[in-house]
Amino acid sequence: MSEAVVAQKGSYAVEVEAGKTYFWCVCGRSAKQPFCDGSHKATDFQPLKWTAEKSGRKFFCGCKATGNQPFCDGSHKSL
Repeated sequence: MSEAVVAQKGSYAVEVEAGKTYFWCVCGRSAKQPFCDGSHKATDFQPLKWTAEKSGRKFFCGCKATGNQPFCDGSHKSL
């Protein structure tokens, strides 16, 4: 099984739009962090689909170790 790459030790603050679907990068290899660009195709990972219920700022995990996918839970502090 492939290992996730730490894209950054911190979150990505993103303004999301209500009703829009986002695909969070699980593998950490995407050049379009925190979202998928298809770089996972050589791995065992698949992006996580998430749809915003309301517009606003969300903090997406950058270290890929969160227990609250796709959002940051502070796990990067122990890396």
